[in-house]
Amino acid sequence: MNTQVESLLNAGTKPLMVCILLSLLSCSTDKTVNVGIQPLENFDRSLTDTVLNVLANTYSVKVYVLKRKPLPQEAFIDVKTPRYRADKLISMAKEQKPDSLDHLVLLTDKDISTTKRDDLGRIKAPESKYSDWGVFGLGYRPGPSCIVSTYRLKNTDQRRFIERLKKVSMHELGHSLGLDHCESEHCVMRDAVETIKTIDGVDSKLCEPCRRKLGPYATPNA
Repeated sequence: MNTQVESLLNAGTKPLMVCILLSLLSCSTDKTVNVGIQPLENFDRSLTDTVLNVLANTYSVKVYVLKRKPLPQEAFIDVKTPRYRADKLISMAKEQKPDSLDHLVLLTDKDISTTKRDDLGRIKAPESKYSDWGVFGLGYRPGPSCIVSTYRLKNTDQRRFIERLKKVSMHELGHSLGLDHCESEHCVMRDAVETIKTIDGVDSKLCEPCRRKLGPYATPNA
């Protein structure tokens, strides 16, 4: 029996009050986290299912696939090349997220970008390079929404492409759930440091310290 409940019983607490406390304790530890996968435009359904499976197997969350939505043109830019601002898409998704979902994972096959900043919040130098920087995905720690793009993952064979998609999806939802970048060489939460080679080099799983940080959100076999 829970030691808190035992002590309450020994102290003579009424049975009804104990039942209420048990219910509250259960609610505080057993909350289900609901994640919605939001495919954008004509994102491939089989790839959507791949992301669903890897997230459900990595994190102790319930994952749902939502109906496809068009890419909002408000996020489109053409500064260096035609693409969509990842931060804008995340912001818009946050406003539109159903109350029944805790997190959204946006999936697109279009190129996405963000602005890279230093520790002081300034745009990294040279600004011409980093003011509109193409990325594999983007997520905030913690945050209600993240995004994954297959655009920069495709220049390889199908097997490696699928592995890249799994890793980036795990990585971005990890940020949403509160994980920071990891210093472990093989952890999926390692910072890509601007190269696809990093993603190819990490494992398709969380390291043990990251699993401990997630607590109940990590599945036993993650």
